[in-house]
Amino acid sequence: MDESKFNPNDVGAKGTLFGLPNHPNPKLIILPVPWEVTVSYRASTAQGPAHILECSDQLDYCIHGIQEPWKLPLHFENINSDWAQENSKLRAIAAQYIHALEQNEPINEQLLQQVKEINLACKKLHDSINQKIKKWLGQGKLVAVLGGDHSCALGSIQAHDDQPIGILQIDAHADLRDAYEGFTYSHASIMHQAIKLDHVQKLVQVGIRDYCPEELALINSSHKVHTFFDAALNEEQFNGATWHQQCLNIINLLPENVYISFDIDGLEPALCPDTGTPVPGGLTYNQAMYLIKLVALSGRKIVGFDLCEVATGPNNYELNAIIGARVLYQLSCWSAVSQGILTYCNK
Repeated sequence: MDESKFNPNDVGAKGTLFGLPNHPNPKLIILPVPWEVTVSYRASTAQGPAHILECSDQLDYCIHGIQEPWKLPLHFENINSDWAQENSKLRAIAAQYIHALEQNEPINEQLLQQVKEINLACKKLHDSINQKIKKWLGQGKLVAVLGGDHSCALGSIQAHDDQPIGILQIDAHADLRDAYEGFTYSHASIMHQAIKLDHVQKLVQVGIRDYCPEELALINSSHKVHTFFDAALNEEQFNGATWHQQCLNIINLLPENVYISFDIDGLEPALCPDTGTPVPGGLTYNQAMYLIKLVALSGRKIVGFDLCEVATGPNNYELNAIIGARVLYQLSCWSAVSQGILTYCNK
């Protein structure tokens, strides 16, 4: 599609992200990662990028306060078929091991060897993502990862090591286990891996409502981690606190350069019914988007982001993908505002 002929009032083009043309000189590159090898409950997040792409042309382009957001020069990478095939193969192996754990069956040497192979394959994936993103960052691009399960974010976070960053994590789960079910790079241990990185100064978690004693101990002991538990946020609101003030409290803990890691299950489960591990509670769509907007307008720079865990299973396939596409669009545009690629005009 010729970008000069694009009309934001017309029907979006099928086969392109948001129905927008792939720009010849993009400022934003979105990397889809069809990976969910270590998911511990319901699967289908690996199909999230394809389903989001399929329905993303249905959104309208205006965002209140952003001038002509449809002019964001972006490029959506082709979904890597090698990654998808490797995911399918390893997911089947991991599922056998997880089933054995859940049924309290003996774990033989063959299964343990398979776990080691999966850990190596996950590390290889993260290294590949890291290298791809480093190349684009070196060209001055803003880069986003579209998962897949939340473990897909690690390679992206690793790539942003040219400067100190803080991570804003929107999530139902703390993801701070040292490992989960034997998998070092599980979706449940992504943030434990992230805070080991020297360039990650701060991890600010919002909406957390499922966590284990190991994770709570780390939250209470780590100087890097600050958690805004969902229950505490709600209790403050019941006693008169506004979401605006709570957002300011969250943002004040973040450094100049911010990486946003958005697990869709950070939202209330009515908005993501097929995500792998939905949890009651959570943020409304408007609360989450308002927080991201305030980060963009705070003078901080959103250096990168990921959106993960948009699963599209049997409950309401289209709702999951439609909401995922809108979250992705908002993340893209507000990140661009923070970098001066798009303009905020408040009209």
